[in-house]
Amino acid sequence: MNTKNPEKTTGDARRGQPSDSRKIPFYSRMAVRLWLIMMVLVVFTVILMWLIQVLIMERNYVNMAVDGIQDRLDPIMEELMTDDLAENENLIPYLSKAADGKLLLVDGKGGLTAMYSYGLPINLESDSQEITVWQDIQNSDSYASVLERESYTREKRKDGRLYSYEMGIPVKYEGQDAYVILYHSFTELYEVLDMNRKQLVTFSILLSIVSAVLAALLSKSFTKPIHIIKGTVDELAKGDLTAEPDLVRKDEIGQLAESVRQLGRALQRVDDLRKEVIANVSHELRSPLALISGYAEMVRDIHWKDREKREEDLDLIIRESHRMSEMVSDILDYSQLQAGYLQLRRDWYNLVEIVDSEVLLCEQSAAEHQITLHLDAPEREIAAYVDALKISQVVRNLLYNAVNHTKDGMEITVEIEKKDGQSTVRVKNPGEAIPEEERELIWERYQRSQHQGGRHEGTGLGLSIVSTILQAHGMEYGVDCRDGLNIFWFRYSPKGSRAQSDQAG
Repeated sequence: MNTKNPEKTTGDARRGQPSDSRKIPFYSRMAVRLWLIMMVLVVFTVILMWLIQVLIMERNYVNMAVDGIQDRLDPIMEELMTDDLAENENLIPYLSKAADGKLLLVDGKGGLTAMYSYGLPINLESDSQEITVWQDIQNSDSYASVLERESYTREKRKDGRLYSYEMGIPVKYEGQDAYVILYHSFTELYEVLDMNRKQLVTFSILLSIVSAVLAALLSKSFTKPIHIIKGTVDELAKGDLTAEPDLVRKDEIGQLAESVRQLGRALQRVDDLRKEVIANVSHELRSPLALISGYAEMVRDIHWKDREKREEDLDLIIRESHRMSEMVSDILDYSQLQAGYLQLRRDWYNLVEIVDSEVLLCEQSAAEHQITLHLDAPEREIAAYVDALKISQVVRNLLYNAVNHTKDGMEITVEIEKKDGQSTVRVKNPGEAIPEEERELIWERYQRSQHQGGRHEGTGLGLSIVSTILQAHGMEYGVDCRDGLNIFWFRYSPKGSRAQSDQAG
C-alpha cells in the first residue's frame, strides 16, 4: 500500500483529480472503435441516401412524368382517332400542354406543318433550335411509322438516362390524313436532379464532417468515465484504497462507478480488519507463548519438586497450548476453505449428539468466566446427513463466539428445535444487540460480532468459517437479536441437504 504521501493521494482521489497513473489518454482504442462504428453508420446513411436518390427517386420522377402523359391522353385518345383536330381549335394546344412539351403536326406526305410548345405555336422559319427535334425524328427509325401512319412510342436514352419520350398518333386534320407527334424532354428535370445531386454532395460532405466531430466528442465523452473508473481500479490495485471515481451518473456507467466505490470501501474495511486481526493474533499468540515460556522455566527452576505447583503450571501450559492450537487451526481451516479445499464427508449422524458433545467440550472454557452452558433439546435423536466434524466445528465456533461476548456469571443456552421436518440449532447469549447494518458483515472474514462488548479473543475468522461450512451443506443460517439475547442459528433440512449432496456429486 502506498504510504509515502497519503494526504496528497487521498485528496486527489476524493476531489476526482487523477494522479499521473489516472490521466485520461488523448488516444484511446475504445474511443477510436466507437468513432469508427459511428462513422460506419454515417457512411451507410450517406450511401443509402444516394441509392434512394439515384436508383429510386430519379427513376420515379421519370416514370411519373411518362405515366402523367399517358393519363392525360387516355380520356381523349378515342376522340383523336375519330374526330378532325381542326374542328376544335383548343384541342391541339391542349395536347401540347398534356404532353408537357412539344406537339408536332405532320401532313400525310410526312412533312412538318406546325409545331406547338406548351400550348403556344412555334415559328418554324425563325426558331431553328426547335426544328432540331423534328430533324432527330426524321433521322430515327420511328419516321417510318409516321409515313405508314402507325402509332408508336420512342424513348431516347443516353448513359442510362431517359432524355426524351415520343408518342406518335395518326389523326385527321382539315379532312386530310395527318399525324401528331407528342414530344416530352426530360432535360429540365435532369437539370433539377443534377442540382439536387450537387446539393446532396455538399450535404454529404458537411454531414460527414459534423458527424466525425460529434462522433469524436461523443466517443471521448463515453470513454472518459471508463478511464476514470479504470484509473481508480489501478489505484486500488496499487494499494491506494481511498481512491474513488468522481462520477455521479444515473446510467450503467454510474452503477459501475458506484460498484467500484463500494469495492474500495469494502477493501478499506477488510484492510483495517486485516491489520486489526494481525495485531490481535500477534497479541493472542504472544500472551500464551509468554505464559508457556515463563511457566516452563518456573517448573524447571522452582516448582519441579512441588508436585501440586508443578501440575498447576503444567495445566496452564497445556491450556495455553490448546488455545494457540485453536487459533492456528482457525487460520489454517479458513485458508483451506477459501482455497476451495473443502470436501464434505457426509453420513448419517445424530445432530443432538454432535451439539451435546461440543457443549461438554466448551463448558470448561465457559467456566473460566463463570459462564454456564445449558442445552435445551426436547428431541434426543435427530438424524442428519452431514459431515460430523465440520458441523462440530460450526457449533464449537458459535459457542466460543457466545462465550467471548457474554459477561461473567451469565448463562448461554443452546436450543435444538425440530419443526415441520426441519431442525434448527440456536446459540443464545445475553448481551448488547448487534446493530442491524452489521448482521450481514459479521459473517465476513476478520469481523468480530458485538466487537465493542467482546473479550477480543480469537482470530476473527470463526463466523466466516461457520458461514462457509453451512453454505457447503446448503443450510440456512443467520443471527437474530431480541429480548436482550443475540441468537445465532442454523437450520438443517433433509431435502435441502440431500439436494446439495447430489449437486456436489
